[in-house]
Amino acid sequence: MGVQVIARGQTVCAKLIGDIDHHSAREMRCVIDVAVRENDAKELILDFSGVTFMDSSGIGLVMGRYKVMTEREGRLTIARLPGYIRKVMRVAGINRLARIAEDYELPAEEAQEVVKIETTN
Repeated sequence: MGVQVIARGQTVCAKLIGDIDHHSAREMRCVIDVAVRENDAKELILDFSGVTFMDSSGIGLVMGRYKVMTEREGRLTIARLPGYIRKVMRVAGINRLARIAEDYELPAEEAQEVVKIETTN
C-alpha cells in the first residue's frame, strides 16, 4: 500500500497504490487529509490507476474525502479507475458525489512534492 501526493497550487493529487482495505485505507486517509489541509486545497484528485484490490473501505475512503472537500467548498475528482472499481463506484452512487474522469491534468505551476509514502503491510 502506498500514497504518492503531489500538490500544485490549491490542487492536491493522491495516487493510490496497492490494495485498499480496512488497514491501508486508514493510513491513506491520514496522508491525504494532511496534504489537503497543508495546501489549503480546493481540488482533490484521487488517482486509482495503481490500485490492485479494493473492498468497501475504498468507498468509505472516497466518501470521507468528499465530505472533507465539501466542508472546504472544494471538489473531488476520481480518476484513472480500473474497470471493476469504476463499476463499484457507480453502483455505490459515487458518481453523484464526485466527478469521475478518465484522466486529469495538474495545474501548470511547478510541482511541490508534499508527501511520498511507500509502505507495505
